[in-house]
Amino acid sequence: MAPQKKLYERAIVNWPEEDRPREKLLKRGADTLSNAELLAILIRTGVKGSSAVDLGRELIGRFKTLRQMSSADVAEFREIKGLSTAKIAHIKAAVELGRRMMSEERALERSIHSSADVVDYLMPLLRDLKHEVFKVVLLDRGNSALEVADIGEGDVAKTEPSIRKIMLRAAQAYAAGLIAVHNHPSGDPTPSEQDKLLTRDLVIAGRAMEIRVFDHLIIGDGRYFSFADEGLIEEYERQVIILSNQGRQAL
Repeated sequence: MAPQKKLYERAIVNWPEEDRPREKLLKRGADTLSNAELLAILIRTGVKGSSAVDLGRELIGRFKTLRQMSSADVAEFREIKGLSTAKIAHIKAAVELGRRMMSEERALERSIHSSADVVDYLMPLLRDLKHEVFKVVLLDRGNSALEVADIGEGDVAKTEPSIRKIMLRAAQAYAAGLIAVHNHPSGDPTPSEQDKLLTRDLVIAGRAMEIRVFDHLIIGDGRYFSFADEGLIEEYERQVIILSNQGRQAL
């Protein structure tokens, strides 16, 4: 007669030590744990009838991927019985650290030569956000990044009046150029008319202040739109030159 397999009790403290997530991580390494087990370490304790690993599995079942978990509202986490505010905060913080680590691996430590150089760095940070975030990458004369500055959050229509703020920030950093970046929470990076007007006005303001606007990037879900790659920055620059010449002739 085959021996019966032992049924583990729900409480992790009653599991064999080699199967407990925390001990397993310390002994064998974090890479040996499943996503549910890693989440269990953050959750720490379960509830009656469910261990921390059970809650971890429920989280994975609900959100499917860690990426979807990172963009989920706190209210969605609260729908899972046993997740306190503190547990939710631990999970959200851990996922955010992972997302930031992805950007650090692509840090802007060299000269920027193309839209892809900026997208590789900012895509992990912006693509899953549920609200628009507007940033500018400030560049020196060698096209190296001086700073990635946060300008505003919300709709682009609300951030448009911040052109002054953008140029002031660039001037304070003694930037020779800049690249504007914002995300589209819908995942579709196609520029709106408001995006186009904003970019044109940035080019105009940049020319007046002798700060080159190299590009405006819109980050979507795994896709992006580059005004420079599409030739629109050059088109706006030509329009500025034409208007400037017309102004001189009028004088």
